[in-house]
Amino acid sequence: MALAIGTNNAALNAAASASRVNRVMETSMARLSTGKRINSASDDAAGVAISSRLSAEIRGTDQAIRNSLDGQALIDTAEGAHKEVENILQRMREIAVQAANDTNNSVDRANLSGEMEALTNEIDRIAATTTWAGQSLFSGGSENPIPGGSEGASKEYSFQIGSGTASPNQLRVNIAEIDTTALGLNNSENGSTPTAFIYMLIDTNLASVIPTADHAEFEEFFNMTIADSTLADGAVVAMRFIDWSVEGLNIKRASLGAVSNRLSHTINNLTNISSNLSAAKGGIEDADFARETTNLAKNQILQQASTAMLAQANASKQNVLSLLQG
Repeated sequence: MALAIGTNNAALNAAASASRVNRVMETSMARLSTGKRINSASDDAAGVAISSRLSAEIRGTDQAIRNSLDGQALIDTAEGAHKEVENILQRMREIAVQAANDTNNSVDRANLSGEMEALTNEIDRIAATTTWAGQSLFSGGSENPIPGGSEGASKEYSFQIGSGTASPNQLRVNIAEIDTTALGLNNSENGSTPTAFIYMLIDTNLASVIPTADHAEFEEFFNMTIADSTLADGAVVAMRFIDWSVEGLNIKRASLGAVSNRLSHTINNLTNISSNLSAAKGGIEDADFARETTNLAKNQILQQASTAMLAQANASKQNVLSLLQG
């Protein structure tokens, strides 16, 4: 082997080894400091893509869990209102039974009717004010204000509230702040004239005529006058409507309970899915501290050895001077 000073191969090899060790040490220290095995796409290109997809699934699943919890809270609120209404109805039935007693005079029944009316108003208040996150739970629909036109102008609006002629959906149109004595509601080319509710023009307001069938009976019960309920026969009729109301309320509560149980199972299932996805994601991108600390210790030793060898390789060229000095 020739003795030369132009190129020091031993020093170059030692320097290259030290550079490689430094890069590996930087990777190990980054993983140990962040706790992540993948800190850049170069660490694991395929792993980055898989981890990103898993992250999207985890976030979507976690949001679905929050949505289900919101639904559970909404149902709990509705069920609480149903329970309170049922308590009121039970009290109203007690009053009706008491009013049916022939020992009561007209004054007694009038007093009982007053309490009945107050309880009826409380049911209306609960139905009107029970909300969750600003959303009314028992309003039975939603309102969408529509701007009108100028005098003499016509406006065309379309509504779709259900399909089929047997649909029980209802559409209520309230007209506010109008300056007219006539109002026409015409059917469209592909629609039909609304007939579920009949509206009468009184001054500048519209009053709805209550339709027949079950809804009319329910309305009749909750709009009984004091004069009606002062009669023993009226008390018997009230008991019949109260029993009907309690039965319908129990059906609704049972339906809410079924949905609540369904949501509970949904939350449990989504929680399991999220946990499994998180475990899979962690297996891909989380750092193995035992392995990384071992690699760091090994590479620190290699770095020290490379530095020492580089120093010796540079020192070996000093022998050329002894030849020149003779």
